[in-house]
Amino acid sequence: MSDTPVTGSFRDRPVSFVRRSGRMSDAQDRAWAELSDRFLWAVPRGEAETSIEPGAVADLASVYGRAAPLIVEIGSGQGHAIIHAASSRPEVNFLAIEVFRAGLARTMLDADRAGVSNLRLAEANAPEVLQHLLPAASVDELWVFFPDPWHKKKHTKRRLIAPEFTSIARGALRPGGKLRLATDWEDYAKQMRTVLDQADGFSRDFDGEWAERFDGRVLTAFERKGSRVGRDIRDLTYVADSA
Repeated sequence: MSDTPVTGSFRDRPVSFVRRSGRMSDAQDRAWAELSDRFLWAVPRGEAETSIEPGAVADLASVYGRAAPLIVEIGSGQGHAIIHAASSRPEVNFLAIEVFRAGLARTMLDADRAGVSNLRLAEANAPEVLQHLLPAASVDELWVFFPDPWHKKKHTKRRLIAPEFTSIARGALRPGGKLRLATDWEDYAKQMRTVLDQADGFSRDFDGEWAERFDGRVLTAFERKGSRVGRDIRDLTYVADSA
């Protein structure tokens, strides 16, 4: 609900999704119309509908109206985790990256009800946001919770957590910043761990096989669904090394 070079065609580069159409409810349509100006970041577009113009580095203090630590969630879904976090930590700026408009509209609706003012949403391909829109070393934490597992063997190459993505993520994170991952697919969890263990610029922030669930990750619909069918939830946390 989720890589480096700028060369090649748009679809040759890492993407955080495969876009699927979906209808919005009347309430979501109203939220999109009435709340986008407050929450939705009008990002500079590149070649495609969800791409980012290369070199369009943002002034985050202008976007949020202040300078503050930044936490980014990739594939924020309906916004349950990030709205809870933004409500609990008003001193931090939060960015939700998602491509499904129904999820973004629901997030805006719930964020409005919660009264949060420290949250922005980007309808965009996440690796391009990290690489082109956010200033280098500007992210304090990067969250990727329950990304699409692409569980069919012929589709696993589409998974977000791959060597190219780790290079982009490391460039966006400040030294000492954290990359937090969670999945309920065991083979993807092992792949994530292998990729991050081998990645330049990252170190484990946990002992043993898996990280403990951190307090800021609330129970979401994706997690409940996985638990109901007997899948274990695996967490991983890595720290961006100093340059």
